[in-house]
Amino acid sequence: MSLLLGGHSPKLFIRKPVLARACAGGSFSLVQTPPCFVSSADHRFRAGRVLVDYTYFMDNFPLWIKEVPVELVYNNEAVTTIGSSHGWVASLMHDVGTLRLHDDLKPVESNKPKLISLPPLVTVPHCQTQIITNVSLSSLSPEEEDCVVTVKFMGPKLSYCRPGNSEWFNIKIDNPSFFSSSVMFSKKHNMFCIPGAGGKLIASWDLCKDEHTPKIQVLRYHNLPELSVAEREVMDTCLTTQHLVESQSTGETFLVKCFRQTVDGGGTSLKPKAVMVFKVSANGDAFYTRDIGDLTIFISKSEPFCVRASCFIGVRPSEVYILDVDEISFFKLDDSTISTSTERVVVPYFFPPQNIEY
Repeated sequence: MSLLLGGHSPKLFIRKPVLARACAGGSFSLVQTPPCFVSSADHRFRAGRVLVDYTYFMDNFPLWIKEVPVELVYNNEAVTTIGSSHGWVASLMHDVGTLRLHDDLKPVESNKPKLISLPPLVTVPHCQTQIITNVSLSSLSPEEEDCVVTVKFMGPKLSYCRPGNSEWFNIKIDNPSFFSSSVMFSKKHNMFCIPGAGGKLIASWDLCKDEHTPKIQVLRYHNLPELSVAEREVMDTCLTTQHLVESQSTGETFLVKCFRQTVDGGGTSLKPKAVMVFKVSANGDAFYTRDIGDLTIFISKSEPFCVRASCFIGVRPSEVYILDVDEISFFKLDDSTISTSTERVVVPYFFPPQNIEY
């Protein structure tokens, strides 16, 4: 159950997208960059600017270095990056309570980086605007005419606006199972969706119809793996997060459960222990799978996405890549093995393929 706060909103028509493949016949198309992340930054470059370079998930891809604003890499008391969607990084201006969208960190050349300011956030009763779970865009760019920006806060609040409009519209979520979850946009259904804690429910909002009471879908799990007592005991001690991922090339929807376990007494460091992937049907059936075909899933502090592995030489199919602030992990679904590389990640966002001529 949800409630629209602060008046009525205009109709938010979201145009049905046209999906295009980045490659054909398994060969890589030079139209797009491979998936990547910022691997290092030189903050000694010059005042207010840093040089960043990228690690690409493709063999022999040229080194790419960009100059970006320092606050997008090294947060401070005034500015904090709070998420990314389609390569656009969102920052929160704490003193004035506003969000801004930046394309500086996109792994493509840009002579004129774009900065889009959104209206001031609105605090509603029993909600807060300082801790944000994530940000989701309904389009590849907030400059598109029908783009809607949605912000999920920690707690019962979801806010959305259209860039260029003067106000946010706020939805209060009554069900506490969605309080700590992340929002994603389904291009297939033209809806914003949130998985509930434990992965039992999915809430979705159809803003095209100006509806603010979510549709609640109850998931029914099938083909669950048989786990030993020891495996169950380990997973019971883990922090579990749920992520909805939609494949634009195949039209499939996946629910990814990530299990992390604390490795120090203070509980500040979490190490990945397991990943489970479920293929979700339109009627709510969730089938556990160890084979997602030619797809590879990328999960980080940005909105999750997946790509066709055959489009990018070096990307391994039927795997889940997870990026955190101090490591990157690779999960092979077929045998449930994990490999981890420990390194300090200055910007914990995976960037999806970007059009080079964008």
